[in-house]
Amino acid sequence: MTISKAVRIVEVGPRDGLQNIKEPVPTSVKLELIQRLRGTGLRTIELTSVVSPKAIPQLADCRDVLGNESIRRLQGQPGLRLPVLVPNIKGLDIAIEHGVKEVAVFISATEGFSKANINCTVQQGIERAKAVAEKAVESGIAVRGYVSCIFADPFDGPTEPSAVLHCVQKLLNMGCYEVSLGDTLGVGSPDKVRSLLHYLVDHDIPLDKMAGHFHDTYGQAVANVWEAYNCGVRVFDSSVGGLGGCPYAPGAKGNVATEDLLYMFQSAGIDTGVDLMKLVETGVWISRRLSKTNASRAGTALAIKQGLIPSKRSSRTATKKPISWTTIKDTTGLLAYSSGVNLKPILNRPKKGNARTSSPGSSKTPQTTPLSPDSSSRGEDGSSAQAWISARALHL
Repeated sequence: MTISKAVRIVEVGPRDGLQNIKEPVPTSVKLELIQRLRGTGLRTIELTSVVSPKAIPQLADCRDVLGNESIRRLQGQPGLRLPVLVPNIKGLDIAIEHGVKEVAVFISATEGFSKANINCTVQQGIERAKAVAEKAVESGIAVRGYVSCIFADPFDGPTEPSAVLHCVQKLLNMGCYEVSLGDTLGVGSPDKVRSLLHYLVDHDIPLDKMAGHFHDTYGQAVANVWEAYNCGVRVFDSSVGGLGGCPYAPGAKGNVATEDLLYMFQSAGIDTGVDLMKLVETGVWISRRLSKTNASRAGTALAIKQGLIPSKRSSRTATKKPISWTTIKDTTGLLAYSSGVNLKPILNRPKKGNARTSSPGSSKTPQTTPLSPDSSSRGEDGSSAQAWISARALHL
């Protein structure tokens, strides 16, 4: 079978990217973010999650998001996937009421995270996901699956590949058209990615049904995506501006930035179907609205290059205050000024030409000279002045 070079990006910023932010994000900002993301050409955007407000306060407005007229219009666009994460049958029913056409279910490959995240064992989590998936399929709704902690659990340590395989098989068997492999802690490396994917293939898991979901805790996410791509994976989850993090995974950082993935793939001549510069603009916009630093390195570099944000150097130059110099010594033939720990000696021999005059015999003072020449400071040779400078420097 010939594997396509093109990739599909699943933008998870509106859900996974925002869920860990403590300050409430206005619903209007979430809606505008979704519209901006769609405007970049993204074909899959995860909208929100129908969860308890007590569990994830940031997503308490899920009904308002799903019920908005702009979202309902997007739901009718052909070729556009707008999955909604649902933890149980109640959440699925709410999603169905709002015309959702695709949902996502999730399970953990490890017991510790499963208990912390959804307060149940791995097996109980599988049973819950199965109940949601089966009802969704019966209702004509597509189902996407997530497996968390594919490399390590924040409570249990390293994850066995067999545990990941078990979860993937269960999700595929319950009707998921695609399973996203989540490095929830961001501890993966290219070698680990390659090893796990080879293990799954050796156990008859088709990579065209797999997706990669890598967090960037140790700066390995882009490298992990590239390794997964070279192994045959063609779908990757990412978040604009590198937003993200998991409230139940201590230490986990944000998702791999969508801008970084687009830059990498487009530089390699691989089609993503997304307008990189429009996405960069969206990353700048949402980072400003959230008062957060843009975590995308490619996005930040391109934004500076296009003048969307000032560079650190230009910002320092713009805010640089003029230095105020104070006379601390006036010897014959030498003036000395200080500004904090800085010392500036100026030789004052106007008849012979020096730094304080534009030419020999001239009394014109350059703009950089803080004080006018003192005619009384003439006559002594430079050697004594130099000796004074050296003595002064030893005490700074």
